[in-house]
Amino acid sequence: MADLGVVKSPRVWWKESVVYQIYPASFRDTNGDGHGDVRGITQSLEYLKSLGVDVIWISPIYKSPQVDMGYDISDYKDIDPKYGTLEDADELITQLKQRDMKLMMDLVVNHTSNQHGWFLESRSSLDNPKRGWYIWKKGRKDKAGKRLAPNNWCRTLDTSQSAWEYDEKTDEYYLSIFSAEQPDLNWENDDLRAAVHDVMRFWLDRGVAGFRMDVIDHISKVQTFPDAKSTIAGQYLQPGDEFFANGPRLDEFLHDMRQVLDDYDTMTVGEMPFVNDEEEIIRTVGRQGSLNMIFLFEILNVDNQPGRPKWSYQEWNASDMARIHEKTQRLMIEKDGWNAIFCENHDMPRSISRFADDSDEWRDYAAKMICTKHNTLGGTQYLYQGQEIGMRNIPADWPIEEYKDIETQNYWKAASAQYANNYRKLEYVKKLIQLKARDHTRTPMQWDSTVNAGFCPKDVKPWMRVNDDYPTVNVQAQLKDPKSVLAYWKQCIEFRKSHKDVFVYGGFEILDEENKDVVAFRRFSADENWVTITNFTGKHLEWTGLGDTEVVEWVLGNYPLEMHKHGSGHTVELRPWEAVIGRCSIVKA
Repeated sequence: MADLGVVKSPRVWWKESVVYQIYPASFRDTNGDGHGDVRGITQSLEYLKSLGVDVIWISPIYKSPQVDMGYDISDYKDIDPKYGTLEDADELITQLKQRDMKLMMDLVVNHTSNQHGWFLESRSSLDNPKRGWYIWKKGRKDKAGKRLAPNNWCRTLDTSQSAWEYDEKTDEYYLSIFSAEQPDLNWENDDLRAAVHDVMRFWLDRGVAGFRMDVIDHISKVQTFPDAKSTIAGQYLQPGDEFFANGPRLDEFLHDMRQVLDDYDTMTVGEMPFVNDEEEIIRTVGRQGSLNMIFLFEILNVDNQPGRPKWSYQEWNASDMARIHEKTQRLMIEKDGWNAIFCENHDMPRSISRFADDSDEWRDYAAKMICTKHNTLGGTQYLYQGQEIGMRNIPADWPIEEYKDIETQNYWKAASAQYANNYRKLEYVKKLIQLKARDHTRTPMQWDSTVNAGFCPKDVKPWMRVNDDYPTVNVQAQLKDPKSVLAYWKQCIEFRKSHKDVFVYGGFEILDEENKDVVAFRRFSADENWVTITNFTGKHLEWTGLGDTEVVEWVLGNYPLEMHKHGSGHTVELRPWEAVIGRCSIVKA
Protein backbone atom coordinates (compact mmCIF):
# COMPACT_ATOMS: atom_id res chain seq x y z
CA MET A 1 0.00 0.00 0.00
CA ALA A 2 2.81 2.42 0.81
CA ASP A 3 4.11 2.31 -2.77
CA LEU A 4 0.71 2.69 -4.45
CA GLY A 5 0.62 5.67 -6.78
CA VAL A 6 4.17 6.86 -6.20
CA VAL A 7 5.69 8.64 -9.21
CA LYS A 8 7.99 6.36 -11.22
CA SER A 9 9.34 8.92 -13.70
CA PRO A 10 12.97 10.16 -13.54
CA ARG A 11 13.94 12.79 -10.99
CA VAL A 12 15.08 16.04 -12.59
CA TRP A 13 15.73 19.58 -11.40
CA TRP A 14 12.65 21.19 -12.92
CA LYS A 15 10.30 18.84 -11.10
CA GLU A 16 11.70 19.92 -7.74
CA SER A 17 11.93 23.64 -8.53
CA VAL A 18 9.90 26.51 -7.15
CA VAL A 19 9.08 28.88 -10.01
CA TYR A 20 8.30 32.53 -9.23
CA GLN A 21 6.39 34.45 -11.89
CA ILE A 22 7.28 38.10 -12.32
CA TYR A 23 4.99 40.56 -14.09
CA PRO A 24 7.76 43.01 -14.98
CA ALA A 25 5.70 46.18 -15.39
CA SER A 26 4.56 45.85 -11.78
CA PHE A 27 7.55 44.33 -10.00
CA ARG A 28 10.16 47.03 -9.30
CA ASP A 29 11.03 50.35 -10.97
CA THR A 30 14.68 51.44 -10.77
CA ASN A 31 14.80 54.31 -13.27
CA GLY A 32 11.89 56.36 -11.95
CA ASP A 33 9.50 56.11 -14.90
CA GLY A 34 6.69 54.38 -12.99
CA HIS A 35 7.18 51.04 -14.77
CA GLY A 36 9.03 48.02 -13.48
CA ASP A 37 12.20 47.03 -15.31
CA VAL A 38 14.78 44.27 -15.67
CA ARG A 39 17.21 45.92 -13.26
CA GLY A 40 14.46 45.89 -10.65
CA ILE A 41 14.31 42.13 -10.99
CA THR A 42 18.09 41.80 -10.71
CA GLN A 43 18.09 43.93 -7.55
CA SER A 44 15.50 41.61 -5.99
CA LEU A 45 17.28 38.29 -6.51
CA GLU A 46 18.51 37.98 -2.92
CA TYR A 47 14.93 38.37 -1.70
CA LEU A 48 13.73 35.67 -4.11
CA LYS A 49 16.61 33.36 -3.21
CA SER A 50 15.78 33.70 0.49
CA LEU A 51 12.17 32.78 -0.25
CA GLY A 52 13.30 29.48 -1.75
CA VAL A 53 12.83 30.32 -5.42
CA ASP A 54 14.84 28.29 -7.96
CA VAL A 55 13.51 29.65 -11.26
CA ILE A 56 12.03 33.00 -12.20
CA TRP A 57 9.58 33.21 -15.07
CA ILE A 58 9.26 36.70 -16.52
CA SER A 59 6.21 37.75 -18.51
CA PRO A 60 7.18 39.32 -21.87
CA ILE A 61 9.91 41.97 -21.84
CA TYR A 62 10.45 41.96 -25.62
CA LYS A 63 10.05 45.09 -27.73
CA SER A 64 6.33 45.81 -27.97
CA PRO A 65 3.78 48.60 -28.53
CA GLN A 66 2.28 47.36 -25.22
CA VAL A 67 -1.31 47.10 -26.43
CA ASP A 68 -1.65 43.91 -24.37
CA MET A 69 1.14 44.45 -21.84
CA GLY A 70 3.87 42.94 -23.99
CA TYR A 71 1.94 39.98 -25.39
CA ASP A 72 1.98 41.90 -28.68
CA ILE A 73 5.62 41.52 -29.69
CA SER A 74 7.27 43.64 -32.38
CA ASP A 75 10.81 42.21 -32.01
CA TYR A 76 11.56 38.85 -30.40
CA LYS A 77 15.29 39.53 -30.23
CA ASP A 78 15.30 42.81 -28.35
CA ILE A 79 14.11 44.17 -25.01
CA ASP A 80 11.50 46.89 -24.85
CA PRO A 81 13.16 50.18 -23.76
CA LYS A 82 10.53 50.42 -21.03
CA TYR A 83 12.17 47.39 -19.39
CA GLY A 84 15.81 48.02 -20.29
CA THR A 85 18.30 46.56 -22.75
CA LEU A 86 19.67 43.22 -23.91
CA GLU A 87 22.67 43.93 -21.72
CA ASP A 88 20.33 44.21 -18.72
CA ALA A 89 18.85 40.82 -19.60
CA ASP A 90 22.31 39.29 -19.93
CA GLU A 91 23.31 40.70 -16.54
CA LEU A 92 20.15 39.24 -15.00
CA ILE A 93 21.05 35.80 -16.37
CA THR A 94 24.60 36.17 -15.03
CA GLN A 95 23.37 37.14 -11.56
CA LEU A 96 20.89 34.27 -11.52
CA LYS A 97 23.60 31.75 -12.38
CA GLN A 98 25.78 33.08 -9.57
CA ARG A 99 22.94 32.20 -7.18
CA ASP A 100 22.26 28.80 -8.76
CA MET A 101 18.95 30.11 -10.10
CA LYS A 102 17.51 30.01 -13.60
CA LEU A 103 15.46 32.17 -15.97
CA MET A 104 12.38 31.08 -17.88
CA MET A 105 11.12 33.42 -20.60
CA ASP A 106 7.60 33.84 -21.93
CA LEU A 107 7.47 32.52 -25.51
CA VAL A 108 4.55 34.18 -27.32
CA VAL A 109 4.43 32.64 -30.79
CA ASN A 110 0.76 32.19 -31.62
CA HIS A 111 0.68 35.83 -32.66
CA THR A 112 2.84 38.93 -32.94
CA SER A 113 2.20 42.64 -32.83
CA ASN A 114 0.84 44.21 -36.00
CA GLN A 115 3.98 46.37 -35.79
CA HIS A 116 6.34 43.39 -36.07
CA GLY A 117 8.53 43.52 -39.18
CA TRP A 118 7.18 40.13 -40.26
CA PHE A 119 3.62 41.45 -40.32
CA LEU A 120 4.51 44.76 -41.95
CA GLU A 121 6.01 42.75 -44.81
CA SER A 122 3.12 40.30 -44.86
CA ARG A 123 0.46 42.97 -45.26
CA SER A 124 2.46 44.99 -47.81
CA SER A 125 1.25 42.96 -50.81
CA LEU A 126 -0.42 39.71 -51.82
CA ASP A 127 2.80 38.33 -53.26
CA ASN A 128 5.21 39.28 -50.47
CA PRO A 129 7.34 36.27 -49.40
CA LYS A 130 6.02 36.66 -45.84
CA ARG A 131 2.37 36.84 -46.88
CA GLY A 132 1.98 33.22 -45.84
CA TRP A 133 3.48 33.83 -42.39
CA TYR A 134 0.06 35.06 -41.21
CA ILE A 135 -3.49 33.84 -41.81
CA TRP A 136 -5.13 35.84 -44.59
CA LYS A 137 -8.57 35.08 -46.08
CA LYS A 138 -11.03 36.61 -48.49
CA GLY A 139 -14.24 37.84 -46.92
CA ARG A 140 -17.80 36.72 -47.55
CA LYS A 141 -20.89 38.61 -48.70
CA ASP A 142 -24.34 38.54 -47.18
CA LYS A 143 -27.53 38.48 -49.25
CA ALA A 144 -27.44 42.24 -49.58
CA GLY A 145 -23.86 42.18 -50.80
CA LYS A 146 -22.42 43.55 -47.57
CA ARG A 147 -18.87 42.41 -46.81
CA LEU A 148 -18.54 39.85 -43.99
CA ALA A 149 -15.58 38.28 -42.23
CA PRO A 150 -14.50 34.77 -43.33
CA ASN A 151 -16.38 33.19 -40.41
CA ASN A 152 -18.29 34.05 -37.23
CA TRP A 153 -15.47 33.72 -34.70
CA CYS A 154 -15.28 36.37 -32.00
CA ARG A 155 -12.20 37.68 -30.22
CA THR A 156 -11.01 36.18 -26.96
CA LEU A 157 -10.43 39.57 -25.32
CA ASP A 158 -13.66 41.07 -26.68
CA THR A 159 -16.47 38.69 -27.66
CA SER A 160 -18.40 41.56 -29.27
CA GLN A 161 -15.73 41.90 -31.98
CA SER A 162 -14.88 39.68 -34.94
CA ALA A 163 -11.64 37.70 -34.76
CA TRP A 164 -10.94 38.88 -38.31
CA GLU A 165 -9.58 42.32 -39.19
CA TYR A 166 -10.15 43.75 -42.67
CA ASP A 167 -7.11 45.12 -44.52
CA GLU A 168 -8.22 47.59 -47.17
CA LYS A 169 -4.94 47.61 -49.08
CA THR A 170 -5.09 43.94 -50.08
CA ASP A 171 -8.87 43.46 -49.67
CA GLU A 172 -8.37 40.50 -47.33
CA TYR A 173 -8.89 39.73 -43.66
CA TYR A 174 -6.23 38.58 -41.23
CA LEU A 175 -7.02 36.38 -38.24
CA SER A 176 -6.47 38.07 -34.87
CA ILE A 177 -7.94 35.96 -32.11
CA PHE A 178 -6.96 38.32 -29.28
CA SER A 179 -7.06 41.84 -30.72
CA ALA A 180 -6.64 43.64 -34.04
CA GLU A 181 -3.11 44.51 -32.94
CA GLN A 182 -2.20 40.82 -32.43
CA PRO A 183 -2.37 38.98 -35.78
CA ASP A 184 -2.13 35.18 -35.59
CA LEU A 185 0.91 33.49 -37.11
CA ASN A 186 0.41 30.77 -39.72
CA TRP A 187 2.16 27.71 -38.34
CA GLU A 188 1.36 25.78 -41.51
CA ASN A 189 4.18 27.78 -43.14
CA ASP A 190 7.59 26.04 -43.00
CA ASP A 191 9.58 29.29 -43.08
CA LEU A 192 7.57 30.74 -40.20
CA ARG A 193 8.24 27.70 -38.04
CA ALA A 194 11.96 27.91 -38.82
CA ALA A 195 11.93 31.57 -37.76
CA VAL A 196 10.29 30.68 -34.44
CA HIS A 197 12.90 27.98 -33.82
CA ASP A 198 15.58 30.58 -34.49
CA VAL A 199 14.05 32.85 -31.83
CA MET A 200 14.14 29.98 -29.34
CA ARG A 201 17.83 29.32 -30.03
CA PHE A 202 18.62 33.03 -29.72
CA TRP A 203 17.47 33.06 -26.09
CA LEU A 204 18.67 29.58 -25.17
CA ASP A 205 22.14 30.49 -26.40
CA ARG A 206 22.07 33.54 -24.10
CA GLY A 207 21.51 31.27 -21.11
CA VAL A 208 17.74 31.11 -20.73
CA ALA A 209 16.73 27.79 -19.12
CA GLY A 210 13.37 27.34 -20.82
CA PHE A 211 10.04 28.81 -21.80
CA ARG A 212 6.51 29.27 -20.65
CA MET A 213 4.66 28.90 -23.95
CA ASP A 214 1.75 31.30 -24.28
CA VAL A 215 -1.54 29.81 -25.60
CA ILE A 216 0.54 27.18 -27.33
CA ASP A 217 -2.53 25.04 -28.05
CA HIS A 218 -3.62 27.76 -30.52
CA ILE A 219 -0.78 27.25 -33.01
CA SER A 220 -2.57 24.49 -34.94
CA LYS A 221 -5.96 25.43 -36.38
CA VAL A 222 -8.53 23.59 -38.47
CA GLN A 223 -7.66 24.83 -41.94
CA THR A 224 -11.23 25.00 -43.28
CA PHE A 225 -11.97 27.74 -40.70
CA PRO A 226 -15.64 26.78 -40.29
CA ASP A 227 -18.26 28.81 -38.44
CA ALA A 228 -18.44 28.18 -34.70
CA LYS A 229 -21.57 26.81 -33.12
CA SER A 230 -23.66 29.15 -31.00
CA THR A 231 -22.73 29.20 -27.31
CA ILE A 232 -23.36 32.89 -26.56
CA ALA A 233 -27.05 33.64 -26.87
CA GLY A 234 -28.26 36.62 -28.83
CA GLN A 235 -25.25 37.36 -31.00
CA TYR A 236 -23.83 36.32 -34.36
CA LEU A 237 -20.19 36.21 -33.26
CA GLN A 238 -19.21 33.07 -31.33
CA PRO A 239 -16.08 31.60 -29.68
CA GLY A 240 -14.20 29.50 -32.24
CA ASP A 241 -11.90 27.59 -29.89
CA GLU A 242 -13.23 24.27 -31.18
CA PHE A 243 -11.39 25.09 -34.40
CA PHE A 244 -8.54 27.48 -33.50
CA ALA A 245 -7.13 25.40 -30.61
CA ASN A 246 -5.76 21.84 -30.46
CA GLY A 247 -5.71 21.52 -34.22
CA PRO A 248 -4.63 18.42 -36.18
CA ARG A 249 -0.91 19.33 -36.35
CA LEU A 250 -0.39 20.47 -32.76
CA ASP A 251 1.61 17.39 -31.72
CA GLU A 252 3.82 17.74 -34.80
CA PHE A 253 4.55 21.41 -34.16
CA LEU A 254 5.33 20.80 -30.49
CA HIS A 255 7.59 17.87 -31.40
CA ASP A 256 9.59 20.14 -33.71
CA MET A 257 10.03 22.63 -30.86
CA ARG A 258 11.11 19.79 -28.59
CA GLN A 259 13.90 18.92 -31.02
CA VAL A 260 15.25 22.45 -30.64
CA LEU A 261 15.00 22.27 -26.85
CA ASP A 262 16.72 18.89 -26.67
CA ASP A 263 20.03 20.55 -27.48
CA TYR A 264 19.83 22.36 -24.11
CA ASP A 265 19.03 21.57 -20.46
CA THR A 266 15.62 23.21 -20.27
CA MET A 267 12.19 23.24 -18.69
CA THR A 268 8.96 24.02 -20.52
CA VAL A 269 5.40 24.68 -19.47
CA GLY A 270 2.57 25.21 -21.89
CA GLU A 271 -0.44 27.43 -21.45
CA MET A 272 -3.16 25.32 -23.07
CA PRO A 273 -6.51 26.73 -21.90
CA PHE A 274 -8.64 24.59 -24.20
CA VAL A 275 -7.02 21.21 -23.53
CA ASN A 276 -9.33 19.03 -21.45
CA ASP A 277 -9.06 15.61 -23.05
CA GLU A 278 -6.88 13.34 -20.91
CA GLU A 279 -5.32 11.56 -23.88
CA GLU A 280 -4.32 14.89 -25.42
CA ILE A 281 -2.85 16.04 -22.10
CA ILE A 282 -0.72 12.92 -21.73
CA ARG A 283 0.42 13.05 -25.36
CA THR A 284 1.75 16.50 -24.55
CA VAL A 285 3.30 15.99 -21.10
CA GLY A 286 3.78 12.24 -20.75
CA ARG A 287 7.21 10.64 -20.79
CA GLN A 288 7.26 10.86 -24.60
CA GLY A 289 5.55 14.27 -24.67
CA SER A 290 7.00 17.42 -26.17
CA LEU A 291 6.47 19.63 -23.09
CA ASN A 292 7.46 19.02 -19.48
CA MET A 293 4.11 20.19 -18.14
CA ILE A 294 1.09 22.33 -18.95
CA PHE A 295 -1.13 24.61 -16.92
CA LEU A 296 -4.48 22.89 -16.40
CA PHE A 297 -7.10 25.57 -15.77
CA GLU A 298 -9.95 23.42 -14.50
CA ILE A 299 -9.21 24.31 -10.88
CA LEU A 300 -9.34 28.02 -11.74
CA ASN A 301 -12.58 27.60 -13.66
CA VAL A 302 -14.38 26.08 -10.68
CA ASP A 303 -16.48 29.24 -10.25
CA ASN A 304 -17.26 29.68 -13.96
CA GLN A 305 -20.61 28.60 -15.35
CA PRO A 306 -20.11 25.49 -17.55
CA GLY A 307 -19.50 26.42 -21.17
CA ARG A 308 -19.39 30.13 -20.34
CA PRO A 309 -16.41 32.51 -20.47
CA LYS A 310 -14.67 33.86 -17.38
CA TRP A 311 -17.21 36.66 -17.06
CA SER A 312 -19.71 34.38 -15.35
CA TYR A 313 -20.11 32.97 -11.88
CA GLN A 314 -21.46 29.87 -10.18
CA GLU A 315 -21.38 28.80 -6.56
CA TRP A 316 -18.75 26.20 -5.71
CA ASN A 317 -17.61 24.29 -2.67
CA ALA A 318 -14.61 22.34 -1.41
CA SER A 319 -15.81 19.06 -2.90
CA ASP A 320 -15.69 20.61 -6.39
CA MET A 321 -12.07 21.56 -5.80
CA ALA A 322 -11.23 18.17 -4.28
CA ARG A 323 -12.58 16.29 -7.31
CA ILE A 324 -10.41 18.36 -9.64
CA HIS A 325 -7.31 17.73 -7.53
CA GLU A 326 -8.06 14.01 -7.47
CA LYS A 327 -8.44 13.97 -11.25
CA THR A 328 -5.29 15.94 -12.12
CA GLN A 329 -3.02 14.39 -9.48
CA ARG A 330 -4.06 10.85 -10.31
CA LEU A 331 -3.84 11.44 -14.07
CA MET A 332 -0.19 12.48 -13.91
CA ILE A 333 0.82 9.73 -11.49
CA GLU A 334 -0.93 6.93 -13.36
CA LYS A 335 -0.02 8.10 -16.88
CA ASP A 336 3.54 9.25 -16.13
CA GLY A 337 2.91 12.94 -16.77
CA TRP A 338 3.69 16.00 -14.68
CA ASN A 339 1.63 18.74 -13.05
CA ALA A 340 2.21 22.48 -12.84
CA ILE A 341 0.77 23.62 -9.50
CA PHE A 342 -0.49 27.20 -9.44
CA CYS A 343 -3.40 29.27 -8.16
CA GLU A 344 -2.43 32.76 -9.36
CA ASN A 345 -0.94 34.29 -12.48
CA HIS A 346 -1.10 37.51 -14.47
CA ASP A 347 -4.41 36.48 -16.08
CA MET A 348 -6.23 35.68 -12.84
CA PRO A 349 -7.40 37.57 -9.74
CA ARG A 350 -5.85 37.10 -6.32
CA SER A 351 -6.52 33.66 -4.87
CA ILE A 352 -7.49 34.76 -1.34
CA SER A 353 -10.06 37.19 -2.75
CA ARG A 354 -11.50 34.62 -5.14
CA PHE A 355 -11.41 31.41 -3.12
CA ALA A 356 -11.19 32.43 0.53
CA ASP A 357 -11.57 35.57 2.70
CA ASP A 358 -9.44 38.66 2.14
CA SER A 359 -10.89 40.69 5.02
CA ASP A 360 -8.45 42.22 7.48
CA GLU A 361 -9.56 39.71 10.11
CA TRP A 362 -8.95 36.57 8.04
CA ARG A 363 -6.53 37.52 5.26
CA ASP A 364 -3.45 36.05 6.95
CA TYR A 365 -5.17 32.77 7.80
CA ALA A 366 -6.71 32.43 4.33
CA ALA A 367 -3.43 33.16 2.55
CA LYS A 368 -1.59 30.61 4.71
CA MET A 369 -4.33 28.03 4.19
CA ILE A 370 -4.01 28.30 0.41
CA CYS A 371 -0.22 28.20 0.76
CA THR A 372 -0.44 24.95 2.74
CA LYS A 373 -2.51 23.19 0.11
CA HIS A 374 -0.40 24.61 -2.70
CA ASN A 375 2.88 23.35 -1.26
CA THR A 376 1.70 19.82 -0.56
CA LEU A 377 0.24 19.00 -3.99
CA GLY A 378 2.40 17.03 -6.42
CA GLY A 379 4.07 18.79 -9.33
CA THR A 380 6.29 21.78 -10.04
CA GLN A 381 5.36 24.75 -7.85
CA TYR A 382 4.48 28.13 -9.41
CA LEU A 383 4.21 31.19 -7.21
CA TYR A 384 3.06 34.60 -8.50
CA GLN A 385 4.56 37.87 -7.28
CA GLY A 386 2.81 39.19 -4.20
CA GLN A 387 1.13 35.88 -3.47
CA GLU A 388 3.79 35.23 -0.84
CA ILE A 389 2.66 38.28 1.16
CA GLY A 390 -1.06 37.70 0.68
CA MET A 391 -1.83 40.51 -1.76
CA ARG A 392 -5.53 41.09 -2.39
CA ASN A 393 -7.84 42.13 -5.20
CA ILE A 394 -8.34 45.79 -6.02
CA PRO A 395 -10.65 47.48 -3.46
CA ALA A 396 -14.32 47.48 -4.46
CA ASP A 397 -14.56 51.27 -4.27
CA TRP A 398 -12.03 51.89 -7.05
CA PRO A 399 -13.65 53.38 -10.18
CA ILE A 400 -13.54 51.40 -13.41
CA GLU A 401 -11.01 53.90 -14.80
CA GLU A 402 -8.36 52.41 -12.49
CA TYR A 403 -8.62 49.10 -14.34
CA LYS A 404 -6.04 49.26 -17.15
CA ASP A 405 -6.35 45.85 -18.81
CA ILE A 406 -7.59 45.74 -22.40
CA GLU A 407 -9.84 42.76 -21.60
CA THR A 408 -11.51 44.53 -18.67
CA GLN A 409 -12.00 47.76 -20.59
CA ASN A 410 -13.46 45.91 -23.60
CA TYR A 411 -15.86 43.98 -21.39
CA TRP A 412 -17.01 47.09 -19.53
CA LYS A 413 -17.43 49.06 -22.75
CA ALA A 414 -19.54 46.33 -24.36
CA ALA A 415 -21.63 45.82 -21.20
CA SER A 416 -22.20 49.56 -20.80
CA ALA A 417 -23.59 49.71 -24.32
CA GLN A 418 -25.69 46.56 -23.95
CA TYR A 419 -27.10 47.39 -20.50
CA ALA A 420 -27.19 51.18 -20.72
CA ASN A 421 -30.69 51.26 -19.21
CA ASN A 422 -30.31 48.32 -16.83
CA TYR A 423 -28.62 49.39 -13.60
CA ARG A 424 -28.89 45.95 -11.98
CA LYS A 425 -27.15 44.24 -14.91
CA LEU A 426 -24.35 46.80 -14.91
CA GLU A 427 -23.85 46.34 -11.17
CA TYR A 428 -23.57 42.58 -11.72
CA VAL A 429 -20.97 43.17 -14.44
CA LYS A 430 -19.05 45.42 -12.08
CA LYS A 431 -19.08 42.72 -9.39
CA LEU A 432 -17.70 40.18 -11.89
CA ILE A 433 -14.90 42.63 -12.70
CA GLN A 434 -14.22 43.15 -9.00
CA LEU A 435 -13.92 39.38 -8.59
CA LYS A 436 -12.24 38.15 -11.78
CA ALA A 437 -10.44 40.90 -13.69
CA ARG A 438 -6.82 40.34 -14.68
CA ASP A 439 -6.00 43.77 -13.22
CA HIS A 440 -6.08 42.40 -9.67
CA THR A 441 -2.73 40.64 -10.02
CA ARG A 442 -1.20 43.52 -11.97
CA THR A 443 -1.14 46.19 -9.28
CA PRO A 444 2.43 47.11 -8.26
CA MET A 445 4.39 44.86 -5.92
CA GLN A 446 4.19 46.11 -2.34
CA TRP A 447 7.76 46.30 -1.02
CA ASP A 448 7.33 48.67 1.93
CA SER A 449 5.00 51.18 3.59
CA THR A 450 6.31 54.32 1.87
CA VAL A 451 4.36 56.18 -0.81
CA ASN A 452 3.98 53.91 -3.88
CA ALA A 453 4.88 50.92 -1.69
CA GLY A 454 8.56 51.13 -2.64
CA PHE A 455 7.69 50.09 -6.19
CA CYS A 456 8.81 53.42 -7.63
CA PRO A 457 10.00 56.78 -6.24
CA LYS A 458 7.54 58.71 -4.09
CA ASP A 459 7.26 61.60 -6.54
CA VAL A 460 6.53 59.35 -9.55
CA LYS A 461 3.08 58.19 -10.65
CA PRO A 462 3.12 54.40 -11.10
CA TRP A 463 1.66 53.05 -14.35
CA MET A 464 -1.09 51.45 -12.26
CA ARG A 465 -2.40 52.49 -8.89
CA VAL A 466 -0.95 50.71 -5.86
CA ASN A 467 -3.44 48.73 -3.76
CA ASP A 468 -4.64 50.81 -0.80
CA ASP A 469 -3.51 48.23 1.78
CA TYR A 470 0.23 48.65 1.11
CA PRO A 471 0.95 50.39 4.47
CA THR A 472 0.23 47.09 6.25
CA VAL A 473 0.62 44.45 3.51
CA ASN A 474 4.20 44.70 2.28
CA VAL A 475 7.46 42.76 2.13
CA GLN A 476 9.43 44.90 4.57
CA ALA A 477 6.86 44.55 7.36
CA GLN A 478 6.55 40.81 6.84
CA LEU A 479 10.30 40.21 6.81
CA LYS A 480 10.31 41.48 10.40
CA ASP A 481 7.35 39.34 11.49
CA PRO A 482 8.04 35.62 12.12
CA LYS A 483 4.27 34.98 11.99
CA SER A 484 3.68 36.73 8.66
CA VAL A 485 2.34 35.19 5.46
CA LEU A 486 5.81 35.61 3.95
CA ALA A 487 7.47 33.75 6.82
CA TYR A 488 4.91 30.96 6.44
CA TRP A 489 5.58 30.66 2.70
CA LYS A 490 9.30 30.31 3.41
CA GLN A 491 8.54 27.65 6.00
CA CYS A 492 6.26 25.69 3.65
CA ILE A 493 8.72 25.81 0.75
CA GLU A 494 11.54 24.60 2.98
CA PHE A 495 9.28 21.87 4.38
CA ARG A 496 8.33 20.74 0.88
CA LYS A 497 11.94 20.58 -0.28
CA SER A 498 13.01 18.64 2.79
CA HIS A 499 10.30 16.05 2.10
CA LYS A 500 10.45 15.97 -1.69
CA ASP A 501 10.10 12.18 -1.82
CA VAL A 502 6.55 12.71 -0.62
CA PHE A 503 5.43 16.17 -1.74
CA VAL A 504 7.14 16.22 -5.14
CA TYR A 505 7.27 12.56 -6.13
CA GLY A 506 4.90 10.83 -3.72
CA GLY A 507 1.53 9.18 -4.12
CA PHE A 508 -1.79 10.96 -3.69
CA GLU A 509 -5.13 10.03 -2.16
CA ILE A 510 -8.04 12.41 -1.70
CA LEU A 511 -9.86 12.13 1.63
CA ASP A 512 -13.57 12.71 2.23
CA GLU A 513 -14.07 13.90 -1.34
CA GLU A 514 -17.76 14.77 -0.92
CA ASN A 515 -17.16 17.14 1.99
CA LYS A 516 -18.34 20.59 0.94
CA ASP A 517 -16.18 22.47 3.45
CA VAL A 518 -12.82 20.69 3.61
CA VAL A 519 -10.17 19.80 1.03
CA ALA A 520 -8.00 17.03 2.49
CA PHE A 521 -5.58 14.55 1.00
CA ARG A 522 -2.87 12.07 1.86
CA ARG A 523 0.65 12.16 0.37
CA PHE A 524 2.91 9.17 0.81
CA SER A 525 6.09 7.37 -0.20
CA ALA A 526 7.64 4.07 0.86
CA ASP A 527 8.97 5.68 4.03
CA GLU A 528 6.64 8.59 4.79
CA ASN A 529 2.92 9.22 5.14
CA TRP A 530 1.41 12.70 5.51
CA VAL A 531 -2.01 14.31 5.50
CA THR A 532 -3.01 17.87 4.55
CA ILE A 533 -6.34 19.23 5.81
CA THR A 534 -7.68 22.66 4.76
CA ASN A 535 -10.87 24.35 5.93
CA PHE A 536 -12.32 26.38 3.05
CA THR A 537 -14.88 28.11 5.26
CA GLY A 538 -15.01 30.79 7.92
CA LYS A 539 -16.66 28.32 10.32
CA HIS A 540 -15.46 26.13 13.17
CA LEU A 541 -15.72 22.51 12.02
CA GLU A 542 -15.35 19.01 13.35
CA TRP A 543 -14.00 16.92 10.50
CA THR A 544 -14.16 13.13 10.57
CA GLY A 545 -12.72 12.20 7.19
CA LEU A 546 -9.41 10.59 8.18
CA GLY A 547 -10.72 7.06 7.75
CA ASP A 548 -8.00 4.53 8.62
CA THR A 549 -5.26 7.17 8.57
CA GLU A 550 -3.66 7.59 12.00
CA VAL A 551 -2.01 10.96 12.69
CA VAL A 552 1.10 10.62 14.84
CA GLU A 553 2.03 14.31 15.01
CA TRP A 554 0.70 17.63 13.74
CA VAL A 555 3.76 19.30 12.24
CA LEU A 556 2.77 22.47 10.41
CA GLY A 557 -0.26 24.74 10.29
CA ASN A 558 -1.50 28.32 10.09
CA TYR A 559 -2.61 28.39 13.74
CA PRO A 560 -0.26 27.80 16.71
CA LEU A 561 -0.07 24.02 16.99
CA GLU A 562 0.97 24.00 20.64
CA MET A 563 -2.34 25.60 21.57
CA HIS A 564 -4.51 23.17 19.70
CA LYS A 565 -4.44 19.39 19.53
CA HIS A 566 -6.95 19.17 16.68
CA GLY A 567 -9.31 16.90 18.55
CA SER A 568 -8.95 13.28 19.51
CA GLY A 569 -9.26 9.98 17.71
CA HIS A 570 -10.40 10.56 14.14
CA THR A 571 -12.14 13.86 14.80
CA VAL A 572 -10.17 16.92 13.73
CA GLU A 573 -11.29 20.30 15.03
CA LEU A 574 -10.74 23.03 12.47
CA ARG A 575 -10.95 26.76 13.05
CA PRO A 576 -11.94 29.24 10.30
CA TRP A 577 -9.67 28.95 7.25
CA GLU A 578 -7.39 26.57 9.13
CA ALA A 579 -4.80 24.36 7.45
CA VAL A 580 -2.74 21.66 9.09
CA ILE A 581 -0.22 19.05 7.98
CA GLY A 582 0.08 15.85 9.96
CA ARG A 583 2.65 13.07 9.97
CA CYS A 584 0.92 9.70 9.89
CA SER A 585 1.85 6.16 10.75
CA ILE A 586 3.16 3.99 7.92
CA VAL A 587 0.77 1.30 6.79
CA LYS A 588 2.74 -1.73 5.64
CA ALA A 589 1.32 -3.92 2.91
